[in-house]
Amino acid sequence: MKFHSEFVPHTSEIQLYVSDLNRSINFYKKIVGFKILTKSNDTVVFTTNGKTPLLTIEQTSTRRAHPSTGLYHFALLVPERKHLANVLRHLLSTGYPLQGAADHSVSEAIYLGDPDGNGIEIYADRPSTQWRWEEDQVVMTTNALNAEDLMKEASSGVFEGLSEHTVLGHVHLQVSNLQEAKYFYQNGLGFQVVSQLGDHAVFASYGGYHHHIGLNTWQSAGALPSKEGSIGLKWFSLVFTSELERSKCVEQLKKFNNVWQKDDDYYTEDPSGNRIRLSLKK
Repeated sequence: MKFHSEFVPHTSEIQLYVSDLNRSINFYKKIVGFKILTKSNDTVVFTTNGKTPLLTIEQTSTRRAHPSTGLYHFALLVPERKHLANVLRHLLSTGYPLQGAADHSVSEAIYLGDPDGNGIEIYADRPSTQWRWEEDQVVMTTNALNAEDLMKEASSGVFEGLSEHTVLGHVHLQVSNLQEAKYFYQNGLGFQVVSQLGDHAVFASYGGYHHHIGLNTWQSAGALPSKEGSIGLKWFSLVFTSELERSKCVEQLKKFNNVWQKDDDYYTEDPSGNRIRLSLKK
């Protein structure tokens, strides 16, 4: 988890709009394994450790347009392979439909969607010493997950939810123009591009991670953002290690004319309308 610590800027928290709050509460508690931190009439904050917000969902009645930019999936990073095995065993026991599973060489992953179609990846990293780099590009594959081997690590006890050390490992976004998005994340937010799949997808990170951000145009090339308040992404947060580091980023973002302050945080939007909160490590 060294790429999601106080020493490296990283993804930290995400907020989504959903169409049926009670249905989504049931899903995120019983299927995914979150705990409720706070709850109001139209908003619920989820945690894994009982104190740190990780996911917030908010009730909306505005449907998402298709095609549109926005969330492709958010990814929950569990600390060890055995935790991923326990999640897989639990998901199979519930009968909830999975959208896929893969071995990406740097990690092993399971994919599903929430009741509104918001994509979710749950994954475990392999040790970074095992990642293969070709110059400044990390090698990520999409091979079949060896589920039988993974399940050997599962415990036999009752699933008690996600590990308390689960973090928001990365966020994968649908963008309208890949080159515009790539330029913004590199030159506005200071990411390093560590992998690119032709003209359709880019992966970028801080501190040598395999990716904190994914960008693609697979279903969204030329698309417009959905209306404000539509089902899907409201914002996700990037946490910086110091005020100096964040201030430097804010100054870079001012060149794009789309950064503003609210309370203790700054906000920006990428060229495809995906909103990002810039926070400090607490």
